[in-house]
Amino acid sequence: MSMAEKTLTPKLIKKLWAAFILLVLLMGASYILITNYFATKHNQETTQRLNADVANHVIAEKFQNDSPFLEDGSVNKELFGDLMHDMMAVNQGIEVYLLNDVGEILYSVVLDHDAGAPTKSVSLAPIKTFIDAKGKEFVLGDDPINLNTQKIFSAAPYSVDGRNGYVYIVLAGKKFQEVSETLMGQYFAKLGTGATVLAMLFTALLGLLAIWFLTKNLRLITSTVRKFQEGDLDARIENPNKSDIAIFANSFNEMADTIVDNMDKMKSVDLLRRELIANVSHDLRTPLAILKGYIETLQMKSDTLTASEKEEYLQITHDNVDRLSKLINQLFEYSKLEAEQVVPVKEPFSITELSYDLIAKFNVLAAKKDISLQLQNPKENCMVFADVSLVERALQNLIENAIKYTETNGTVTLSLEKKGKNIEINITDTGTGIPVNEQPFIFDRYKQVDKSPKKQGSGLGLAIVKKIMELHDTTITVLSKPKEGSSFIFNLPSYQQA
Repeated sequence: MSMAEKTLTPKLIKKLWAAFILLVLLMGASYILITNYFATKHNQETTQRLNADVANHVIAEKFQNDSPFLEDGSVNKELFGDLMHDMMAVNQGIEVYLLNDVGEILYSVVLDHDAGAPTKSVSLAPIKTFIDAKGKEFVLGDDPINLNTQKIFSAAPYSVDGRNGYVYIVLAGKKFQEVSETLMGQYFAKLGTGATVLAMLFTALLGLLAIWFLTKNLRLITSTVRKFQEGDLDARIENPNKSDIAIFANSFNEMADTIVDNMDKMKSVDLLRRELIANVSHDLRTPLAILKGYIETLQMKSDTLTASEKEEYLQITHDNVDRLSKLINQLFEYSKLEAEQVVPVKEPFSITELSYDLIAKFNVLAAKKDISLQLQNPKENCMVFADVSLVERALQNLIENAIKYTETNGTVTLSLEKKGKNIEINITDTGTGIPVNEQPFIFDRYKQVDKSPKKQGSGLGLAIVKKIMELHDTTITVLSKPKEGSSFIFNLPSYQQA
């Protein structure tokens, strides 16, 4: 037995075995009861059909020569005694009753007729039905001895000496019933024993085949799950939709895919975390080393340095402090964005006014490099629905990045354009451009195209922009050619004033 089958045996297999045994035993009991019912009914119908004319024969043979009544109007008991003796010699289960025209029992050998005893009667409805059908219809009548039961009978009408009534013959009397019940009990005891033995054999055979068939797919799924548990991450249930338990099979495959995908993401996150630590360590080490070197120089050579040298060293120290501060702020900002701790507060605002403010803010930085910073926008005011602080942060990073990579006497242009229900924002520069093989990766954290000392940066600016765009359910694209400049384009939903 395989490991999967061992796993299934203690609970599922035992429950299936119990269910099959109970089912087969119930089927066996039902078979015995149904067989008993139909066998009894068949036997009764056969007996009644064969003896349907007995009552007519009695009237024709016995009442033709001898009247069933004496001159004083009482019943001829001697006649009935001889009649019962003759008939019981042939069939001891027969009981003969003489009825009047309303169904009252005038006489029968098997009943007591003491003075003062209440007169018994039987229903005439089944008797009339039997007579009308000429004995060809299966009809049960009242049992005079026990009126709560019904039995097969033969009946015929008589008309003697001005008296009318019926001869009512019960074909399965008390004695017949006793013998029949004894034999039937023995018969069904034997049948029950045989049926039980056969049921057990068939249960064992059927159970083995059925459990094997029913648990085939479950064993396959269990085996696949165990392989996955043991480290085979490629283990999947083949053709899950053809399985008897397709929902479970599909659920496992989807779960396995999700687990593997999450594991890949965790590996990717772990790799990026290591790269982040390595890059942060490198970026922090450089300005710290510069700071340490110039501070030590100021401490050791304070008396020998000129005022202009001291001013230069302090300015370098100040610039590196700014650089450290900016790097730490960007790391903190990116960490919050990546951890999804930033929830955009969207509201309508003028992207036109925000663009004017940013152009004015960066004009000073652009002027230091003799770069022309321009704004192109439609005459009407452009309103968007977004988070104003996050959009401002994204535009700052893009404009700063464009100025950094644009050579002297170059141009950086921020343009706004209405396109359907959106406002397209485009930041274009005439800088060095981006190599084609680098363009798919420029929004990755710590990805820098130009790693020259003059263009040092944390590499987080564009990664932050990408995260901000994702928070606004939009994307940013780059169009660039080496030595011809670059364009960064994204769209924000236009706000339609009522």
